[in-house]
Amino acid sequence: MRKKISASISLFLVLSSSLLFLFPAPAWAQKKDKEQLKADYKASPFYQGSSIGVEIAGIGGYLLGGDIMSSEILLQSNLKNRFLPTLEIGYGKTDAVNDATDMHYKTSAPYFRIGMDYNVFYLKPYLPGYLYVGLRYGMSSFTYDVSGPDMTDPNYGGTTVPFSYSGMKSKASWLEGVVGIKVRIYKGFHMGWAVRYKMRMSIDNHENSVPWYVPGFGKNASSSFNLTYNLIYNLPF
Repeated sequence: MRKKISASISLFLVLSSSLLFLFPAPAWAQKKDKEQLKADYKASPFYQGSSIGVEIAGIGGYLLGGDIMSSEILLQSNLKNRFLPTLEIGYGKTDAVNDATDMHYKTSAPYFRIGMDYNVFYLKPYLPGYLYVGLRYGMSSFTYDVSGPDMTDPNYGGTTVPFSYSGMKSKASWLEGVVGIKVRIYKGFHMGWAVRYKMRMSIDNHENSVPWYVPGFGKNASSSFNLTYNLIYNLPF
């Protein structure tokens, strides 16, 4: 039930952002002809501000009973209303037990991503938001604990061997393809959501254990999808 509630909240946030994005521009900001838009864009300043944001979907899912908590701070600059260099610094943790295998996995660590977004609607500053695509490189260095039912070694007369490992060190890196929207809700305040396709590049495994969860990436797999939702404020300088 909690997973259904979390999914419903995520869908509501996506739809609310989309509806705001579709609102028509104010009367004083009606669409200009293509040539005028290009001229205005050419005359616009190169640096057009910076913004800071916080990701809240990961916290919401955890508060509703999820096994994984993650959140991050977003720092972004606007270059010519077209290129948006981005830094994301976050923290992820889990303390989960697999009911089917009785395996217990625990970890918590920071992570970071760096990359660039591209504003598809850079020639339309009169809109209340924009659509963007982007690319990220992510990395996390973490330790984890893993334990489970005792194992029986048939080579030594059925000797029982405890399966418990603590402080296992690992690091992982990955790439992310991002598609999302950002919408103004009031003056300098914005909200936005993004769909991310993550592709694992590398991970350090151990002889007796493999990380189940990687902070910032998610459950350990070759690839995965993820939805993020941000509250954003454009800094007044």
